[in-house]
Amino acid sequence: MLGGMQDFKLRVMHMLDHAANEHGDREIVTYWADGSETRTNWAGISRDARRLAKALTDMGLKKGDRVATLGMNHSRHLVSWYGAIGMGGVIHTINPRLFEDQLVYIANHAEDQVLLYDAAFQPIIDKLKDQWTSIKHYICYDPPEGSDAQGFEDLLDRYDDDFAWVDGDEREPCMLCYTSGTTGNPKGVLYEHRSTTIHAMAEIQPAIFDLSTTSVALPVVPMFHAAAWGLPFAGALAGLKFVYAAVNDPAVLTMLMNREKVTHSAGVPTVWLAMFQHMDASGEAPEYLKVVTIGGSAAPRAMIERIMKMGARVNHAWGMTETSPIGTMGSPSPDWGDLSFDEQVDVVVKQGRVPFGVELRVVDDEGVLQPRDGESSGRLQIRGPWVIKRYFKAEEDALTKDGWFDTGDVAVIHPDGVMQITDRAKDVIKSGGEWISSVDLENAAVGMEGVAEAAAIGMPHPKWDERPLLLIVKNEGAEVSKGDVITHLTDHVAKWWLPDEVLFVDDLPHTATGKLLKTELRERYKDFSFSGG
Repeated sequence: MLGGMQDFKLRVMHMLDHAANEHGDREIVTYWADGSETRTNWAGISRDARRLAKALTDMGLKKGDRVATLGMNHSRHLVSWYGAIGMGGVIHTINPRLFEDQLVYIANHAEDQVLLYDAAFQPIIDKLKDQWTSIKHYICYDPPEGSDAQGFEDLLDRYDDDFAWVDGDEREPCMLCYTSGTTGNPKGVLYEHRSTTIHAMAEIQPAIFDLSTTSVALPVVPMFHAAAWGLPFAGALAGLKFVYAAVNDPAVLTMLMNREKVTHSAGVPTVWLAMFQHMDASGEAPEYLKVVTIGGSAAPRAMIERIMKMGARVNHAWGMTETSPIGTMGSPSPDWGDLSFDEQVDVVVKQGRVPFGVELRVVDDEGVLQPRDGESSGRLQIRGPWVIKRYFKAEEDALTKDGWFDTGDVAVIHPDGVMQITDRAKDVIKSGGEWISSVDLENAAVGMEGVAEAAAIGMPHPKWDERPLLLIVKNEGAEVSKGDVITHLTDHVAKWWLPDEVLFVDDLPHTATGKLLKTELRERYKDFSFSGG
């Protein structure tokens, strides 16, 4: 026997329809890189998304085709998300900070058909265009005067908004994001309409982002970073006002926050370090912030304390591209009002609880479930309707035999359900919210003449959370300098991957099976600090 309720498919475009119909006049403000500003609203985003959907359809795109973007945070990028999804396509946000080989691999692996991009990334387009095998159409969001590039607004001007969103099953794909948090080539995570909608519904809860129609949000997290933490979707569902800045200048961000009375912001810790420097130098500070979400890497205690003393609540988020990305949120506990300030900070520095829909467990290396006692650590595993099952184009599921996704993190779960990361099983280095593969860095170094072996470990850094320390064993008699190593690596890895320090050592520790013993290396260099860092 079935129930007697209406069938309502959980598809992304319902969220935009809700925003346009019920909160149509809620503003979307954009501060552009050239200092100009534009204002639209949810009704305008819906209208332009229909026009873009019509244009993409006219280009020959069909359901399931991928539409890529290389863009910062602005209203035209937001239109692209909904326009591509609305015509049945899959929006694919590409991280412009990746190394060129990865940019080529990602676009080709995704088989992107169209690329929408900011003019600031034109040099990337010019350099890689011949290597992208599937992209047929290039559209520039903000072409400079005199440019022969196809302009975004000029394209939309050729179409009206008489377009019906393409319908389909709620489990059809809507978005593709690649994660570089693993060794080798980046892996694609293919989100569904259903998973994305449920994730957005969870995000607006008071215990997560705490969003409503009264919220004014300025997300600093880039729209190419882990689905912008789901905010473009949650924002539509809540009908909030968005304030976007295509530049991450602290002075600009502070000005916009105060002028537009921003209540919510979200970004990695380095964003707030830069904001603090501006606040100290100028005496200016955001005046209306109520909720600040920090994710991408662990937030330092001093950062949490300072923001809380500004009168804002700090949300400490943990998640991955594979979890859409919200996994847990460190936010106020039930006894919050009875806690001292220091005790409240103790709560927020942990990674927090799961929202409904997500389940966590910790297991040891043999797969034995560990108790929630705040002491028994193990591999953190997760499952839920917005957690990955299989990577894009992979032949096998990325799950354990009993259906859990292993995050690669080591954690404990406290008796009250609060999760706390204690280490990482993977040897990736997390710098400013972005992943650096230690193995890829080591492999690039070993490819240099005169280098016998190399090990890269992440060491604490006051600004970037972690930065790479590269340890080199030279071949006997070889003459290799730090400058030689950096010069060599420059041709093989992204600039921001380059190690902050290179040390030459006589030997490196190994496990019984010949693998580098990273735990011993971290112990050896636990007192190391980057000079001037």
